[in-house]
Amino acid sequence: MLARHGVSATVYDRHPEIGGLLTFGIPAFKLDKSLLARRREIFSAMGIRFELNCEVGKDISLETLLESYDAVFVGVGTYRSMKADLPNEDAPGVYDALPFLIANTKQVMGLPASPDAPFIDTAGLNVIVLGGGDTAMDCVRTALRHGAANVTCAYRRDEANMPGSKKEVKNAREEGANFEFNVQPVELVLDTQGRVSGIRFLRTRLGEPDGQGRRRPVPVPGSEFVMPADAVIMAFGFHPHGMPWLESHGVKVDNWGRIAASVESVFRYQTSNPKIFAGGDAVRGADLVVTAMAEGRHAAQGILDWLGK
Repeated sequence: MLARHGVSATVYDRHPEIGGLLTFGIPAFKLDKSLLARRREIFSAMGIRFELNCEVGKDISLETLLESYDAVFVGVGTYRSMKADLPNEDAPGVYDALPFLIANTKQVMGLPASPDAPFIDTAGLNVIVLGGGDTAMDCVRTALRHGAANVTCAYRRDEANMPGSKKEVKNAREEGANFEFNVQPVELVLDTQGRVSGIRFLRTRLGEPDGQGRRRPVPVPGSEFVMPADAVIMAFGFHPHGMPWLESHGVKVDNWGRIAASVESVFRYQTSNPKIFAGGDAVRGADLVVTAMAEGRHAAQGILDWLGK
């Protein structure tokens, strides 16, 4: 949108290809990566420049960007995995969902893994995925595609109260996934070498509704059991990651770490620093791709209005 209105635009991306989580967080079996490669060709032909493998705050400073450009848009997504504060959740063999998915997508694309997201080979392993959303289903189906001997999705409510798409659950089940409902993890069990060997669960029953209308899981006393596992993938959702380089330039964030910006601002999605605009998951928290795209368009209009275009 900026390029169409005569504004020179440069995209800085920490990844080796464009698209962020659209490219690396969504498995290739759900989104053909050649579509994004074609998008890059189209954007480049429009005059948009791409600086890849370049992370703001590490490889280039925000100060440099603010000095070099008339406006900066921040659309960095949410990369900090939510934790369950379970004993031993940092043990070898326990993995967060997003690094697992990113590394597997890079492997499929023939790109090298990064130190913060090493490739996890699930071939022949007994895998448990904790969580009930679409990201959990992505992890389940990815592990199966890489030859896991058995993959079980464990969720603390029943199937009807899963937050993800029913279609994704159906797809995972058709591909061989197992489901264990109404179970709440209480501890990661380790072997004598300190590596994960299972999960200790409690059975649950559904109690009163929570603030979102879903009934709360209530542990059933005396129902404890251990489910063996060679690998555990934790898919509980995401929070905004820390961005001290942003806050140091006067950009306000809320108590959850989300950037304070709104479509209702005089200049849409302008932050408390007038040269900086923001949108997508970094503003509203983890959400849908189409929502982030819509906010990007709104922010582009805000930038155009602010620049007087």
